[in-house]
Amino acid sequence: MRMRRKKNLGPRMEACAAWQIKDPKALRGSWRSLMPGATELRLELGCGKGRFTCQTAAAHPEILFVAVERVPDAMVMAMEKARDMGLTNVFYVDADAALLPEFFAPGEVDLIYINFCDPWPPKRHAKRRLTHRNFLKLYREVLKEDGQIHFKTDNAPLFEFSVLEFPEAGYRLEEVTRDLHANGVQGIMTDYEEKFHNLGTKINRCVGIKADLPPQPVEEDSAEA
Repeated sequence: MRMRRKKNLGPRMEACAAWQIKDPKALRGSWRSLMPGATELRLELGCGKGRFTCQTAAAHPEILFVAVERVPDAMVMAMEKARDMGLTNVFYVDADAALLPEFFAPGEVDLIYINFCDPWPPKRHAKRRLTHRNFLKLYREVLKEDGQIHFKTDNAPLFEFSVLEFPEAGYRLEEVTRDLHANGVQGIMTDYEEKFHNLGTKINRCVGIKADLPPQPVEEDSAEA
């Protein structure tokens, strides 16, 4: 569902400018300068209104969080939440996940969260899914050795697709569950997650740990007959 455009978006963004990184390329390799002494650098891809980002950052003040969000109307709400909570360890970037290697140096990131991304259901759009092997290989470029990806979705077909993609992109799967909250709420929820959990929708989750990349198929030359 497309988010309704927010009134006074520009002034609201400027009022939260301290939480927005407008030139992420300039920080490539030196993100921890924003928070000297940070024990980890974690990313969230598609933070939405920021509930998960902010509550997780509040629970872990020793960790630096960077949220990447392509929709300014959502990001401004996330930044306002961070401002109102007085958080100093979370920052926001208005960008596409495909640009991560331009923003972060190899091995600079400890953990990536992917929460309830667009499932892109038509098979022809599979490469747009944030858990497609092409994206997962791209994340490898910025993740440290043994770095992790935490993935959650309510979409069962997307989850089944993803648990096959992770190993192909060189990740070891752990903590795979198709009913995360079966025995009570586990961890911090997104707004979307809480809504659908309350409706009885099962939440799928897994952790992918960066490992050795398996042998890759040799691409055929399309110019050959």
